[in-house]
Amino acid sequence: MTEDRRNGEVSTIETLTDDTGVEGARTILVCQSTGCVSSESPAVYEALEEAIVQSGLEDLAKVKLTGCMRFCQKGPIVVVQPEGTAYLSVKVEDVPEIVETHLKNGGRVERLLYTHPTSGESVECYDDIPFVREQERILLRNCGRINPEAIEEYTARGGYEALRKALTSMTPIEIVEQLKLSGLRGRGGGGFPTGRKWEAGLAAEGDEKYIVCNADEGDPGAFIDGYLLESDPHSVIEGMIIAGYTIGAHEGYVYVRAEYPMAVKRLRLAVSQARSNGFLGKNILGSGFDFDIVLFRGAGAFVCGESTALTQSIEGNRGMPKATPRPRTTEEGLFDKPTVLNNVKTFSYVPQIVERGGEWFASIGTENSPGTAAFALTGMIQNSGMIEVPMGTTLRKIIFDVGGGISSGRDFKAVQTGGPSGGCIPASYLDTPVDFDSLKAAGSIMGSGGMVVMDTSTCMVDVARFFLDFTQKESCGQCTICKLGTMQMLSILEDIVAGKGQTGDIELLLDIGRTVNSGSLCGLGQTAANPVLTTIRYFRDEYQAHIEEKRCPALVCKELISYHIDPERCTGCTACARACPVSAISGERKQVHVIDQDVCIRCGVCLEKCPDRYHAVDCISGHLSEGDQ
Repeated sequence: MTEDRRNGEVSTIETLTDDTGVEGARTILVCQSTGCVSSESPAVYEALEEAIVQSGLEDLAKVKLTGCMRFCQKGPIVVVQPEGTAYLSVKVEDVPEIVETHLKNGGRVERLLYTHPTSGESVECYDDIPFVREQERILLRNCGRINPEAIEEYTARGGYEALRKALTSMTPIEIVEQLKLSGLRGRGGGGFPTGRKWEAGLAAEGDEKYIVCNADEGDPGAFIDGYLLESDPHSVIEGMIIAGYTIGAHEGYVYVRAEYPMAVKRLRLAVSQARSNGFLGKNILGSGFDFDIVLFRGAGAFVCGESTALTQSIEGNRGMPKATPRPRTTEEGLFDKPTVLNNVKTFSYVPQIVERGGEWFASIGTENSPGTAAFALTGMIQNSGMIEVPMGTTLRKIIFDVGGGISSGRDFKAVQTGGPSGGCIPASYLDTPVDFDSLKAAGSIMGSGGMVVMDTSTCMVDVARFFLDFTQKESCGQCTICKLGTMQMLSILEDIVAGKGQTGDIELLLDIGRTVNSGSLCGLGQTAANPVLTTIRYFRDEYQAHIEEKRCPALVCKELISYHIDPERCTGCTACARACPVSAISGERKQVHVIDQDVCIRCGVCLEKCPDRYHAVDCISGHLSEGDQ
């Protein structure tokens, strides 16, 4: 156990421990989440098993798969217990050295340890790596610690005890009161108070009610819901069962993206195991309460993140939001019956709140946004992966302390939260606390858990175009303002990045954007313009450079840049000419080379391949004089 000091209080944080039960034995944890699997962690797992047998260590060491260990950028990750030694970016060819040096002789494979980027010091223990140390584990408490395919490992860490407590010693009203006391707000993006939603579900009339888990994570750059289902599916199932007991529902649906095959596989297995162990089905734990769960795979429609579109999809209809005014989902939801619909993360918090009490949860974070914030941290960042920090933690701390700063060596420019429905927050707002209200005031939202970091090489006009292109394609088409408004905004943005922007385009974008946000039917349209509105708000000068000067300051927009070879620095090494995919570069060896601007596709390969010692290729943006062309 290690000490954690916050607000003058001392608590203990559980460290990873060996579970073999044999003195001197070790457990080797191998991350088997989607990120590590894509980096061939299954092969590492198999190689470790084989090497341990070949070394005669099978009685003293066992290999165990786990879910996501959060530090996705450094996968595959192998952690040796009980030491807690973490080996990063492990390859199959590294396995013999790990077994021989560490498991057999008690040494360490130094080259596979985490190395601090500034001090150069090695960090052996996984929990001491800055990316891990600066976080707080509540939602992600079991990720990377348990085998998500073994229900006994979940129950060994207190799993399903909250359900037992709820069924045997708490009334539905008492559960609602604890949720209200906790201040838990929905983690799907809207931030609606969970206690109030469950209270409405409990009060709703009718014998037939439903629980729905929204696992249709569709934001570009977000993957935390999928990884949580891969790594700790039982926490979500337990939360859903408690919700069913609370409002009087007997059936639940998990609406999960079909693009998450591993999450689907492990969730299906977890449901089966829960059913076999008496946590799902008839007469759960002898309480007389019946509840079961159905998995429904969504087809990847972003608009199905909206509650009524999601329930329409489950019913077999096209996923389109219902027209307003309409009853709340707690009054008329799935199959027109009262329904409580929450996000994956929201349900996963519930067992701990029931077990530890609402006051405990409310003591973490801020007054209006209690608990923790969990994000998939990606982009131009040193440390990417799943993060969890107390609500109210500043963007600066997340990006530079947890994330380790900008990976490219350039300056930080902006961070985008909330996916296509969110906004881009600039460097001047780095001290903004991450909570529902502060992000909204900055023009963004919490969203479902994506946080994309950008450096100065990013063109903010192009970022706005990218997200609006996504939203426009994902619009269900039912709402004219959304469908045509986003189409017109996208057309204007495409003209701007192509050098065809006109005076008045910025004001027109603002006008259409505000109209789309205020007049659209559902949450998709009501937030569709946010990336455009925030980039204009904070980076208006970039829009003006594109429109007035036909220049892209970030050297990204192809129609506004060109590549040239400096005759005074070119030595005729031919590196650029040999790499050019369209043969736009001509010149004899040891003679000055020239780029044909009519043929050049502005891919930047010539700049990349030009030897650093020459720096003969330049990227130029804006109008060129006749002599420069």
